[in-house]
Amino acid sequence: MAAAPMDLKTKFEVATTAAKHAKKKPDNATLLKLYSYYKQSTDGDATGDRPGGFDFVGAAKFDAWTKLKGMSKDDAMQNYIKQVEKLNRD
Repeated sequence: MAAAPMDLKTKFEVATTAAKHAKKKPDNATLLKLYSYYKQSTDGDATGDRPGGFDFVGAAKFDAWTKLKGMSKDDAMQNYIKQVEKLNRD
C-alpha cells in the first residue's frame, strides 16, 4: 500500500527541520524570506510596532514580514517549503 501524501502542515514541519540542516548557509535575503514566510505561516499578519533605533535586524525582519500582509497561512507555508527546497537543491 502506498504511503499517503503528506499534508501541507507535515511538509511545512519537515521543511523547518530541513532549513536548519541546509547544505550551505543562506544569504541574508534568503534568511529574511524564510523568516517572513515562517512568521506569516505561524502567526498570520505582522502585529505590533516596528523595532526602531539601532535594531536593524529586527526592523528588517519586521519589514519583510509586513510585506506578506494578507497572504494566507497555507500560501506562506507553500512558499516557505519552496524556499527550503531551493536552498537544499543549490
